[in-house]
Amino acid sequence: MDRTAGKELALAPLQDWGEETEDGAVYSVSLRRQLSQRLSPGAGPGGSQAPSPAADAFLHYRTSKVRALRAARLEQLVRELVSGDHEQDPGFVPAFLATHRAFVSTARVLGLLLPPPPPPLPPGIEIRKTEGEGLRVNKNLRAVVSVLSSWLRDHPQDFRDPPAHSDLGSVRTFLGWAAPAGPEAQEAEKLLGDFLEEAERKQEEEPPEAWAGPPGATQTPRPDSPEGCSEEEEGLVREGPELLDFSVDEVAEQLTLLDAELFSRVRPCECLGSVWSQRDRPGATSAAPTVRATVTQFNMVIGCVLGSVLGEQGLAAPQRAQRLEKWIRVAQRCRELRNFSSLRAILSALQSNPIYRLKRSWGAVSREQLSTFRKLSQIFSDENNHLSSREILSQEEATKGPQEEDTLPGSLPPKLPPGPVPYLGTFLTDLVMLDTALPDMLEGDLINFEKRRKEWEILAHIQQLQKRCRSYCLSPRAPVLAALRTQRQLSEEQSYRVSRVIEPPAASCPSSPRIRRRISLTKRLKSCPERGAHPLVGVLGTPPPPPPVCPQGPPHLVLEPETLLLAVPRPLQGPRAPAPRARRSVCGGIAQMWACERTLIACPQAPLLQGDM
Repeated sequence: MDRTAGKELALAPLQDWGEETEDGAVYSVSLRRQLSQRLSPGAGPGGSQAPSPAADAFLHYRTSKVRALRAARLEQLVRELVSGDHEQDPGFVPAFLATHRAFVSTARVLGLLLPPPPPPLPPGIEIRKTEGEGLRVNKNLRAVVSVLSSWLRDHPQDFRDPPAHSDLGSVRTFLGWAAPAGPEAQEAEKLLGDFLEEAERKQEEEPPEAWAGPPGATQTPRPDSPEGCSEEEEGLVREGPELLDFSVDEVAEQLTLLDAELFSRVRPCECLGSVWSQRDRPGATSAAPTVRATVTQFNMVIGCVLGSVLGEQGLAAPQRAQRLEKWIRVAQRCRELRNFSSLRAILSALQSNPIYRLKRSWGAVSREQLSTFRKLSQIFSDENNHLSSREILSQEEATKGPQEEDTLPGSLPPKLPPGPVPYLGTFLTDLVMLDTALPDMLEGDLINFEKRRKEWEILAHIQQLQKRCRSYCLSPRAPVLAALRTQRQLSEEQSYRVSRVIEPPAASCPSSPRIRRRISLTKRLKSCPERGAHPLVGVLGTPPPPPPVCPQGPPHLVLEPETLLLAVPRPLQGPRAPAPRARRSVCGGIAQMWACERTLIACPQAPLLQGDM
């Protein structure tokens, strides 16, 4: 058989071979092919002649067997940390350290990992060890010290156990006799000092009051008030400038500064589906504090948009349209800064029912801004499991940030900072779905570590983004941050009531539901000639109108089955975002607003309304 000399065969570098079982543990086996090219016979071993593509040259493939642990008992998993082949399976240690809290406590792992200290020898007695035994003991100790080094560096919060920090004490005791002069012992001592200093600082300082929003955010409107606002709200006088009094760049940059700082502080282990899904259980109010802080910031941005657009009822439609346009420009600036968190929050607020139904205000918005709004809304389309937003995020990650050597001496720093700041709800949703789809335990009481590897892939992605977020070069501006925190916000009920006062509904909702035939939206609009088209229809397509709203109160809370997989609790039903309609995927409902109880969101399957526009 004739073969072309030097022709490389089309072989996959890694092929799955199957599974192996050893001592009750299950390993996945793969074959790794590595190319090694041999020189022609004329080339000597000393390299005196350069390799030439002669006819007698050929390619040689070396095949090696690669094993990766898929399922095992806890004791075997801990043993793999020390005695496993980390060259063949380099992802085992980081995956275990990042996800172990989902199936075992830190104290339990340390109890299996740390060997007991050697007993003290009586005076005058010396135990002699053979050379082989001493090398084996030293190798195991070095492996344990290496694991602890990675653990202390990458996941220091795992050792926080106030007030005694007993887990960290066990690590310090082991390092005190196994590696007393090593950097690991110094890192453990420094970490303990940081924990104690933080505890003392909290005791000295008075606990800050939890910010519950501006005065208008927590007040419940009186049932007999047609405007839905109390007398105190009507007489509220603001001190200082409002948030929209600042420039678009200032608002967007301060939002990006807050989002980047909060996202960089997120502990990846708190994003695990088994951890985040337990946040609403009794006694879990303190669970996942770093993720909750990001959710709170997300909700605050939505509240600021609602409060600034709906806060003043006496504004004319052109004046309210100016506020809508400015928020669209802020959203566009967040997109330029690669801040997808605040971008999603602003778009969600503008797409919410209380703002979306204001057709006279939207009718006064310029076509240029409506076109920008449409393009930004397409970023978070729910088609194909939010493929658009995922691809855009990947493209932004591939874009390198500005380097110092690219900046000319004496020139200003680049306008576009590094990033991006992602929308955390996408990762939370993926992890919750992964936790729901794959079992924790397999047959034989084996821990499904393959599930933890898949979780680690998502957590590693989060960690990479966190490193990029730490390179933002933005300075805090106290006036803008103060205006952001004091911006008047409206509750859910107030938003609906105020919106109906600004533009009253065309007709009250019927006393009983009416059965309607399934006809197309075009026929439905043609059958109602007295109903005018929404101003956004010509630019954004034909979105479904908002749900029926009774004049006596806000709509009832309705949870779709798909929203049970959300990464956050209790979204509300509302209209779809004013973006072109798209096919619903299997996960079409899971990427809705992931904010907490006070968040207003756009729901993809809102019923058609015949009067409230």
